[in-house]
Amino acid sequence: MTSNAKTKAPPETPAYLSRIAEAEAAIRRTADRLTQPRVAVLACLMSLDHAASHFDVAQALVKHHPIDRVTVYRVLEWLVEVGIAHRIAGDDRVWRFMINDPTASIAPHQQHAHFTCNACGQTFCLDDVPNKLNFRLPSGFKPSTVDLKFRGRCLHCA
Repeated sequence: MTSNAKTKAPPETPAYLSRIAEAEAAIRRTADRLTQPRVAVLACLMSLDHAASHFDVAQALVKHHPIDRVTVYRVLEWLVEVGIAHRIAGDDRVWRFMINDPTASIAPHQQHAHFTCNACGQTFCLDDVPNKLNFRLPSGFKPSTVDLKFRGRCLHCA
């Protein structure tokens, strides 16, 4: 008897699953509680080369680590609070989150530039932009952070 049934390709393993151990180690360094949602959300961000919204993270985790939306948002906020990640305001008024470079010599996300693709909307960190910008503010003004964003087409959309 022959079978006409098509063979299904094995389900693709999400890239973030390979970053679980690294995420656990990073959370342990904070001396805060190591929880499954924290590990999953951090591993997800670690596996990306671009900033991700709350929705993007929740969708990426839905198959292997279903976590409610409020918990995902709280974990993202915690990651920002402890300095592991930073948030970027999108043109659509949606926060996007990205991992901080642990080897950076400056405070996390200060004078840090981003590139937003006009075609796909993804935002990428630009680590090669000089961390000391020459600009003059009016007398009495004191900046706390600088948000510099370049726009154009990313490598994937060029």
